[in-house]
Amino acid sequence: MGIIEWNVDPEIFTVFDTFPIKYYGILFVSGIILSHKIVKRIYESEQIPLEQLEKLSTYLMVGIVVGMRLGHCLFYDFEYYSEHLLEIFLPFQIVDGTWTFTGFTGLASHGGSVGAILAIIVYCRKYKTPVFWVLDRIAIVAPITGAFIRFGNFMNSEIYGKPTHSNYGVIFMRDDLIPRHPAQLYEAFSYLIIFGILWYLYKNTQTPHKEGFLLGILLTTLFSTRLIIEFFKENQVAFEDRMALNMGQLLSIPFIVIGIILLVISKKRIRPLTI
Repeated sequence: MGIIEWNVDPEIFTVFDTFPIKYYGILFVSGIILSHKIVKRIYESEQIPLEQLEKLSTYLMVGIVVGMRLGHCLFYDFEYYSEHLLEIFLPFQIVDGTWTFTGFTGLASHGGSVGAILAIIVYCRKYKTPVFWVLDRIAIVAPITGAFIRFGNFMNSEIYGKPTHSNYGVIFMRDDLIPRHPAQLYEAFSYLIIFGILWYLYKNTQTPHKEGFLLGILLTTLFSTRLIIEFFKENQVAFEDRMALNMGQLLSIPFIVIGIILLVISKKRIRPLTI
């Protein structure tokens, strides 16, 4: 093992001396693009018109971004944003009438998960598409986007872990000189493993015929992983220091329960492979 000193500037460059281009944003978009390409392969292999995927992608983008933003503002920093409502929806900080571009500095993955699910439900109701057919296939690639977001957090030196108290760890030099668990990387690589499991199940078993099974696997494994890794993370906001389980863990529990329920129910819900 060993110590890694991490001191990467989160900003790659600045456009017009105003708009910073950051690793986080590049990685976020890269994860979405890669996920889209894989879902495109699924649609092509099942002979589903790609026009349907393009419409779905629009709904998902809106649902994910809005969900992530609202999730952060409601669950992690409600006290501030309840008094700065405009900043919830605009990438600016407004102080004494002065607008400073900051980007959306708070995004919560649990909110993004809820937003994605709601967006899919709205899409399916409008276009008369089986909800679980879509949810199961989006579930396959969801961990990829999650992994890339965590890689972005690592580049930002944020959402890092607790001190390792050993000669192993990463020193995030922009914050302190303490070797810490690279919790972002633990999470990112765990998500990639979950993607591998879901892809294998989709390609090599009969699980695509079981409504809700792949979604159940995703919710159960991903949020169980999140719940466990949170024990190695520093709390994100001060009020979590008074809690036995932090906000990320509490929000993970309902997803795990729903995932288990879906796994049980899916055994009785068999559908044709195509829509």
